[in-house]
Amino acid sequence: MIKNKMITSRDEDFAKWYTDIVKNAHLASYTSVKGCIVFEPYAYALWENMQKVLDEKFKATGHENVYMPMFIPESLLKKEAEHVEGFAPEVAWVTHGGVNQLEERLCVRPTSETLFCDYYSKNISSYRDLPKLCNQWCNIVRWEKNTRPFLRTREFLWQEGHTVHETAKEAEEETYRMLNIYKDFFENYLAIPVVVGKKTEKEKFAGAEYTLTVEALMYDGVSLQSCTSHYFGQKFSKPFDVKFSDRNNQLQYVYQTSWGTTTRMIGAVIMVHGDDNGLVLPPRIAPKQVVIVTIKNTDEVLQTANNLVEKLKAAGVRAFIDDTDKSAGFKFAEHEMKGVPIRIEIGPRDLAEGNVVLARRDTNEKITCTVDEVNDKVAALLEDIHKNMFETAKKRNDSKTYVCKTFEEAKEIIYSRPGFIKAMWCGSPECEVKMKELRGMKSRCIPFEEEHLSDTCVVCGKKAKHMVYWGIQY
Repeated sequence: MIKNKMITSRDEDFAKWYTDIVKNAHLASYTSVKGCIVFEPYAYALWENMQKVLDEKFKATGHENVYMPMFIPESLLKKEAEHVEGFAPEVAWVTHGGVNQLEERLCVRPTSETLFCDYYSKNISSYRDLPKLCNQWCNIVRWEKNTRPFLRTREFLWQEGHTVHETAKEAEEETYRMLNIYKDFFENYLAIPVVVGKKTEKEKFAGAEYTLTVEALMYDGVSLQSCTSHYFGQKFSKPFDVKFSDRNNQLQYVYQTSWGTTTRMIGAVIMVHGDDNGLVLPPRIAPKQVVIVTIKNTDEVLQTANNLVEKLKAAGVRAFIDDTDKSAGFKFAEHEMKGVPIRIEIGPRDLAEGNVVLARRDTNEKITCTVDEVNDKVAALLEDIHKNMFETAKKRNDSKTYVCKTFEEAKEIIYSRPGFIKAMWCGSPECEVKMKELRGMKSRCIPFEEEHLSDTCVVCGKKAKHMVYWGIQY
């Protein structure tokens, strides 16, 4: 397969490769405001497909969508000290309304815990009101210093769930349930293998009792925190006075959770699956799953293309026809750039024998089949493409996951061939800080199923308490 000249090789310059794909696949455009992008139609269609799947899963577990204001009064934001301290460096403030200075500054929503708590404090009175299972699809503003499309932008799209429960047990079950929904989505829709576990105390969400996380590894060995689920306990309900009358008619504070993911999932799909010819999209969230490319626009070719596209659509396949007058080679490259999972080539020569050609985007393999076989072949291929994409990414992750027993081993790996490093840890924040000296490496998570790699901490040599996944991050 000839490499697309518009794209820098990912092995030569991964950052430039990423930018080239974002630009040439028409996913995003830069704007006059640093760190803010235009989501072009193709990227927004990707987000809509992701949103649709997750929204259905949330609603199937009893959650309802709401919408909160995007402005938060400073006094409200300050009610939970640890929370505001964690977000203070990234907050954007509104100080004027028209020409008049506001009496109180308004924070532009960096996250909505405080808004939900304020709402719940006014709308929950009895255990009969519980649980309250809410989710919000909205935009968020965080004043990032270093920005990159989809991965870190000053404004981005996300969903954030905020739930309220009668007991700690119910809230903790919710925290784990939502994490498992994210894990399932990444593996069974995005074809991205992930590591799940608990964040260390130092890396947890500001204001949470604990944070659970989904961590993915990109092609270049850099990790991406992809989704998080937080157990708040009563750390927000007490300062915000969110109480309910329990079954004994006694006032109690509620137990809360929060969980979310963002449009950085688009960045993850690019960086895990893309190649030197552009996007490679997982079939289950691809805006278009099949493109029918006409080689010559004869009556027979066009009639066959139209018949096929109607049959595919009737079978639930997102298919379309490219019968433009561009050259076949140009059309092939264009749809490869956009990562369309299957290309069907229809030309007079093959049709004379009753055949068409199917091309897989993931492996570039071409398959000849009869016109009558197309629907069955496409259905089987879409499943096989997802499976192959997941297994390819999993095999690469395994090859980029290393066991380190000494600080020197960790140093050598992270500087020469980054990936996930599995190493034992004593539980000391000082050792976490020491690890961060190695290219900014952080603890990614303590996996739910820990391995016993050695008895001693990778940093200090003292008795180890946990096995931790470490890595550098986007």
